[in-house]
Amino acid sequence: MAMNILKTSKINIEKVQTKNIYRELDLQSWNRKDQYEFFKDYDNPFFNIVANINVTRLYEFCKKKNISFFLSSLFCSCKAANAVEEFRYRIKDDKIIVYDTIHAGSTILHSDNTFGFCYFDYFEDHRKFAAHAQKEIEQLRKTKKLEPRVDADNLIHYSVIPWISFTSFQHARNLGTQDTIPKIVFGKHFQEGAVKKMPVSVEVNHALLDGYHVGQYFERLQQTVDTVA
Repeated sequence: MAMNILKTSKINIEKVQTKNIYRELDLQSWNRKDQYEFFKDYDNPFFNIVANINVTRLYEFCKKKNISFFLSSLFCSCKAANAVEEFRYRIKDDKIIVYDTIHAGSTILHSDNTFGFCYFDYFEDHRKFAAHAQKEIEQLRKTKKLEPRVDADNLIHYSVIPWISFTSFQHARNLGTQDTIPKIVFGKHFQEGAVKKMPVSVEVNHALLDGYHVGQYFERLQQTVDTVA
């Protein structure tokens, strides 16, 4: 999971105050009320979709600028997820809330091949996001701790499996909890003709999202990957 970190020494970063700013969704007027009621009490309400993203342009951009492909991919994904409102839905105290902004929590590999959880505020600016993320990674690697945040749900949970171009994925789950946080995994990118692709796994709670919304995320992700600067 080695990465070239974005050179950001001249960027002035103000820490994002990750306040839990949200509104409550009006369940009675929600067009997915029936679907929510149908899936919310499932023992396992999660479904997973894996698709390959064309990362040719992003990879070449990162190589040319000598910046982290991982952090750039993470930025693109956070931007895409924030653009699809349903990815900001969570169930809290039997109510559905909609966060204004969601952030990222990702596994980061330590030098002894264990991992820890690192948390990144979302910035709309690519360079600010990467500069902040670099500092958080450096801090985590000093402690070499796991650092789970079980009380934070204004996140997307990310993992990276850079050794395998997987075609399916399944997460460990604690089904005794009211977990509604989407989980996204990046796999090993691979060459297919002139195109470089990367598998991306998206797992969501079916009470809050359908395949349509995951499709919107993938569409937004591809657009962002193709245009990020």
